[in-house]
Parts: sequence; C-alpha cells; structure tokens
Amino acid sequence: MTSSDAPAPLDWTDLDKRAVDTIRALAMDAVEKSGNGHPGTAMSLAPAAYLLFQRLMRYDPADPDWIARDRFVLSAGHTSLTLYIQLFFAGLLDLEDLKHFRKWGSRTPGHPEHGHTPGVETTTGPLGQGLGNAVGMAMAARRERGLLDPDAPAGQSPFDHRIYTIVSDGDIEEGISHEVSALAGHQKLGNLVALYDENKISIEDDTTIALSENVAERYEAYGWHVQTVEWKRTEEYVEDVQALYDAYEKAIAETDRPSLIVLRTIIAWPAPHAQNTGKAHGAALGADEVAATKRILGFDPDKTFVVEDEVLEHVRKVRERGGQAHRDWTGAFSAWRTENPERAQLLDRMRERRLPEGWTDRIPTFEAGKAVATRKASGAVISALAPVLPELWGGSADLAESNNTTPVGEPSFIPPEYSTKEFAGDWYGRVLHFGIREHGMGAILNGIALHGGTRPYGATFLVFSDYMRPSVRLAALMQLPVLYVWTHDSIGLGEDGPTHQPIEHLASLRAIPGLEIIRPGDANETAAAWKFALSRPDRPKGFALSRQNLPTFDRSEGSGFAPASEVGRGGYVLVDAPGDAVPDVILIATGSELQMAVAAREQLAEEGVAARVVSMPCVEWFDAQDQSYRDTVLPPTVRARVCVEAGIAQPWYRFAGDAGRIVSIEHFGASADYQTLFEEFGFTAGTVAQAARESLEAVRG
Repeated sequence: MTSSDAPAPLDWTDLDKRAVDTIRALAMDAVEKSGNGHPGTAMSLAPAAYLLFQRLMRYDPADPDWIARDRFVLSAGHTSLTLYIQLFFAGLLDLEDLKHFRKWGSRTPGHPEHGHTPGVETTTGPLGQGLGNAVGMAMAARRERGLLDPDAPAGQSPFDHRIYTIVSDGDIEEGISHEVSALAGHQKLGNLVALYDENKISIEDDTTIALSENVAERYEAYGWHVQTVEWKRTEEYVEDVQALYDAYEKAIAETDRPSLIVLRTIIAWPAPHAQNTGKAHGAALGADEVAATKRILGFDPDKTFVVEDEVLEHVRKVRERGGQAHRDWTGAFSAWRTENPERAQLLDRMRERRLPEGWTDRIPTFEAGKAVATRKASGAVISALAPVLPELWGGSADLAESNNTTPVGEPSFIPPEYSTKEFAGDWYGRVLHFGIREHGMGAILNGIALHGGTRPYGATFLVFSDYMRPSVRLAALMQLPVLYVWTHDSIGLGEDGPTHQPIEHLASLRAIPGLEIIRPGDANETAAAWKFALSRPDRPKGFALSRQNLPTFDRSEGSGFAPASEVGRGGYVLVDAPGDAVPDVILIATGSELQMAVAAREQLAEEGVAARVVSMPCVEWFDAQDQSYRDTVLPPTVRARVCVEAGIAQPWYRFAGDAGRIVSIEHFGASADYQTLFEEFGFTAGTVAQAARESLEAVRG
C-alpha cells in the first residue's frame, strides 16, 4: 500500500465511544451477576471488537449463515462477552441473554458454543483451538473458490471473504498455535487476519514469568504480515482506534500472506485498581471496583445493564449495513448461478451435505480370498470416490504413503512454488499436507467442517491420535462431519514397537461422547464403512485400519457369510453357528482379530460346539440400533461369549456379560514381526477357542 493509498480517516463519533464504554459496563455487570467470567479482557478488547463488527466485517445479522459472510473466531473464548455483546448489538441476542450469562439454559454459556448461540462460528475455550479453526476456515474458503469460481479475478468472486480471529497470550503460548500458524504462513492464506491482544496478563498475573519471546518476530518467521499497534506508547494509555483501523485496512490489502496485528492493551481498562492484574482476567471485579469504573465511564454506578436508546439505535444500524451488503452481493451471486449451472448444483449439494446420485457405484468390491490391509482398501475407496465427490478432500500428517490417503492423480493444495517431485499442486488442489502437526491438523479439520460445504479427512497412525485428542473432542462436541483415518491400529503394525503400537487408544477414543470409531475386519467392510460414514454427516468418525494384510471373506450367496452392507448396523452376524443352530457361544470381534474368531468357530465346530461370529466394526452404530435388532445379534439367553480385540478390555465387559471372556492386551507391546506378536500375546484362534470353552464352563456353573 502506497502513501496515496493510505486508509481513510475513521469516522469515530461520540456515539461510537459511548457504545464502546457500554460494552465495558455490560461486561462488568454480566460478570458481577454471574460471579466470574473474565471481565478484564472484554473491557480492554471493547474497541477492537466493536471496530470489527461495526466497520470492517461483512456479515448480515438477518442471515447469520450467509455463505459470503466474513467469519469471526474468538479464539480467546474465555472472554466470551467480547462476542456476546456484539451479537446483542446486532440483534441476535437480547439483554436478558446477557443478564443470564453462564446460567443454566442461557444462550450465553461460559465459552462460546457453536450451534447453541446464533452467530457463534465455533466452540472455543481450550486455547489455541480457535486459531486453528480460523486457519481451517481460510483454507476451506480457498478450496471452495477453486471448486466454484476459480477463474474470477482476485477479490471479484461472490465467494471471496475473510476470516478474522482474536487471540490471546494463552492462545499464543499453546503449542497448537505454532503448528497452525506455521502452516498458515506456508499456505500464504491472505484471507486470514488475526488480532493478538498482547496485554501480558494471564491467571497467574504477569506473563513475564513464562513468556518472553518476541511474538511479532516469531510470526514474521512463519511468513506472516505483521504489524504492531501500541496503545501503551506513552505514560498515558491511549486507545488509538484510528491506528488499529489503519492496521486492519493494511492487513485486508495484504492478500499474499496471513496477517497478524499485535495490539498492546491494558487488561480491564479503565478500572482504577483492577487494570493490569491477574484477578481481572478471571474474576468479577467486585461491587466497589465496578462502581468506581462506571463513574470514570460516566455511568450511574447504581444502575445495571443500561443501554441508552440512542446508543442502541446507533449500533443496530449494523443490520442495515449488513442487509445492504447482502443485497449488493446477491446480484453478483445470481449472475454467477446463471453462468455456472453445474457449479451452482454442486454448491447446493455441498451446502446440504447431500451426495450425488450414483456415487456408491464407484465404491470398489474386493476379491474374496485375497489378503488386503484395510488401510490399502481405504485408500482404494478414496481414489475411487475422488472424481465424483469433489467436496471430499484431505491428507495426512506426513504419513500419506503409510496412511494411503492420497487419491490417485489429484493435485496438492499448496502455493504452486511449493510443488515437489512427489507432490505437484496449486492453490486449489485437494490433497492436504499438514506436515508433522497432528494437533494442528485436528483443529484445521474442524475449521474446514465449520466453514461449510467441503468434507475433510485427516490421517495419522492411531497411536498419534493422542496428539490430536483435544481437537477430536471438540469435533464431537460440535457434531462436525470430520473423518479421521487412523492406521497401524494395533500391535499388528509390528517392528516399530511399543512406542507406535496402540493399546488403550480404541477404548479411550470410544469414551468420547459423539465420536464413532470404525474398525473394519476386511477390505469389503472397509469399503462399506466409508459408504456409511459419508452418508451420515452428523458427527465425527474415526477409521482404525490395519497395517498388515487381512483375508477378504467370501460373502457370496451360499457362503454363509453376511454381506458387507450389514456394516451400517455397527454389529452383525458375520457367520452363524453351523447349520444355523442356536449358538452355544458368541464370538465378537473387530478388525484384524475377526479372522481369529472365524478360525476359532471352525475349531469349536469340530468339538460339537456351535459358535456364532459377530463382527462389531462400530460399537456406536450398534448401540444406535433398536433393542430388538441387538437382541437378535446378541441373544440375552446366550451367556457364553468371547470378545476379541487387540487393545485393552475395558469397552467389552458390557458385551461379555457375567459369564463371558475377553481376549485383550493389558500391557504395552514389543518390537517384532506381527505374526510373532500375535502368537506371543495370545491373539490366535486357539486362544479364542479356549476362551469360549471357559465361558461355556462358567455358564454351566
């Protein structure tokens, strides 16, 4: 930006100043009534948030889901009032909502919750997550433009919009901020603008005890466009809103890099005693301090939740401005729809998360008797679906060759100059490269899903799901249709040893409410699992896939084996007792251990024991079936049961019942080939058969 292109002076009236002070008064009142809730940051950020919502962002309060809106992510979710008061100004919340801040049943919970409060783009609170979500939204916006309007000049597509986020010292300190910020710089996300509120206060007071790096230089090293706005540049603290506005305008003009504005504030300004203290970060200021601060602001200290009519009328004009922006955009959008009917159909389908006619015809069927690792079967499905599901995109945390997540012939999503011999790509590609950043990958996937339209997946080894667990938990909390491809799912990965062999991970992930874990037992179960996972975009789903080859069961008519289409029920009778007799014992298994249950059934048949094998690829899907179906698969009268899974036993006791046995592993693994490990640790057909005998003996008493 040249000097002749300098930002125009900001029209900042007395009413704007009064509105900002109203934010401070409302924040103090809400926290005082609640008892806690981080008032200080909401007070110091009042001018910045107001400037964003009232002057800079393109959004229409009458249509919070308008696809062309700028997104706002409050990564500093502890200061939720920073967002709630702006939503009140926009008419999406009312004064009663602020009065019930953090109360049961209110629309203003302690941290912003997506799907609970209108206008909240994502659930934030765990620090750094929101910043990762914002990076994902910026990536999704670019991918969406590439699918729908790739040839439009920069800034002239109806799909061009920006992602704004506010981050705190806490966000900056969390390690996830490094992962996502480094990737954002590498991706040159010029549609991302972050404001860093550097007030140097956390719950433990002055951040000097733990934070000393130069954050601005850190972000410059990432490749960001960085500016610093100093409101503490003299002995007198001056909220120079014009300087902040100028910085935002320069950030908006910078389209080749993400932008960071470092804003140096004083927390709880202008409270006479609470400002610049750790207590102002997370506790109510107290009646005396609130009264003193209101006097400084020119408010009656004896009155609470006061919003002057003139101020409310002024701030509600944001609805008129947003409506006009929406109407102006509609003309360009209508023209685009007329000129691009096929792309318009794609947009409509993506927004509804509706899959195209005949898409399942592309899903491959795998030859019976051929041994195929489920990770390889998964990769074949991804490649087969890529041409008909352009909205499906994703990649791996540096393990693409092992995870089999790269669809054949598809370009990478990267600035063109970063193409390599192995991975060629462009701005609008579909193969994501997260680098060795599992936690960042999880938060970015959430941001992509939250943005709407496209369907993301991300991959790593199952054992490294630990690195991304906080993001996975938030995906489950928000019910986002994120897909995780977690391979190398057991001790069956072999020689990499106990550091890479998941033991407790399946149980731990199943413990997350709303997360569906799918561990298919052969290639065709894997293909069917992808079909059902994509058909149910209501919550996150994790595939647990084998490194080693597994036999592909013969499911042809007359084979006695059920079709893979039964996978959608979560648990089903794979093969019944010989002659369809009432089973003496039920063998329940998942993944690579399913073959052991089938072999054990044959051993038991030779002894005259009728065994049913139940495949249980997804416990959550099975639990969702009605009781009558579940009872047909696991008849309550058949108490002799064996559950088999190469992980800890914890999830299986409720299926095993009082007389059942569980073949599991309750210790860490070892380094050896997988055949040796399964033999040494007791995962064999013989072990399963012996467990069945013991269960039958327990039933007999």
